[in-house]
Order: sequence, then C-alpha cells, then structure tokens
Amino acid sequence: HLEATPAYITGAIALLGTTLTSYVYVWESIEVAHHAPVRRIGLVQAEGTIGAAVAGITFFFIVVATGATLGTHHRVVETAQDAAQALEPIAGRWSSLLFGTGLLGSALLAIPVLTATSAYVISAMFRWHGDLDSKFWRTRPFYSAMSASMLVGLAIAFAGVAPVKLLFASSIVGGLATPITLGLMMVVAQNRDIMKHGRCSAWLLASGWCVTGIVTVAALAFLYQTISTR
Repeated sequence: HLEATPAYITGAIALLGTTLTSYVYVWESIEVAHHAPVRRIGLVQAEGTIGAAVAGITFFFIVVATGATLGTHHRVVETAQDAAQALEPIAGRWSSLLFGTGLLGSALLAIPVLTATSAYVISAMFRWHGDLDSKFWRTRPFYSAMSASMLVGLAIAFAGVAPVKLLFASSIVGGLATPITLGLMMVVAQNRDIMKHGRCSAWLLASGWCVTGIVTVAALAFLYQTISTR
C-alpha cells in the first residue's frame, strides 16, 4: 500500500535513487561509445536488458525477504550485521557469512565500474583523452582520476561513518539528481542532429519519459515534505 508519510516518501526516493543511479546509464553509454562496434550493439542491448531484469528480480526478493523477517518485527537496519539477520530463516548461523560473501562479490563488481565511470565523466569534463583500453603512461590524467575516486572511497570507509546511513543518504542524493540527468539523456536520445540514425524508437522514448516523470514526481514530493516539515 502507499502512504503519504515523510518516512515512506523518503524511502521511495532513496529506492529510486539506488535503482536508477546515473552511473548505470553513463556506464552503458561508455560501453557503447568506447568498446562496442556497431555490429555488436544488439548484443550490448541484450546484455543490458538481461542485466536489468536479473537485478530487478534479485532486488524484489531482497525486499520480500527483508520485509518478511526484519519488517514484521520493525527492526531498523543500521549495520551490515542487521541486514544479515534477514537471511537467518534460511541460512541460520551462516547468515552473516552468506551476506558478507554476497556483499564482497557486489563490491568487487561495483568498485571498478564506479571508479572507471567517475574517471570517464571527469575526463569528458576536462577534455582529457583516455579509456580503460589505453596504457597508463599514455593517459595518466584518466587513471589519476580513477585512482583519486578510489582513494576518496577508502577515506570515507575509514572515517567511521555508518555505512548503511551513508548508502541511504547517497541514494537520496541520487534520487534527486536522477530526474535531471535522465531528462537530459532523453533529450539527447531523441535529437536527430546528435543521434543521426541511432535515434531511440518511439516506444523506448515514451517509456523513458514515463520513468523520468515518476522519478520527478517522487523527487518533488520529497522536497515538498522536507521543506514543509521545517
């Protein structure tokens, strides 16, 4: 059920922010622009579609499992140990190990993607040349930006900030920024001068603008309730 409460709206914008993070579609664009020849665009699209479907299904079961365990007892998740308790009905005393293994696997996958995406965006902003296929000594600014983003992440990790609270806050920020970046991407995707023959189809543009509208409404609702409660 839906509720127009501050906690519900905050959770909704954080949920959208962590699902539609800008690095996802930025990374996909980078993959197409730098690594995929035209003849393989179809494979890249299939890969993205399957990945999104698997992530969505996995996320659904995470929500169901957490709601059926921690949610029924109104437990607040503040640490990774708290989140691991959602697996106790299945894994028992091995729940922490199972959760930790999954968390490590996702981190090993996310770290290179996030740092590389940051390096690509920074390089594009300063007009630096470089990508992951280039040698370090030929594209030092690119790899320096990549290393710097990793060092920032390490500094935050050792700063003693509660990881779950940090993830929740970053998801909210991502949810507020998503309508802007997603809207700009949709404008570019339908521009004939920019996209040439690669312009998105009508149904894809319609679905993209629909998603943009949903995220925009959620962001405006969050801003309204934040301002009105102060």
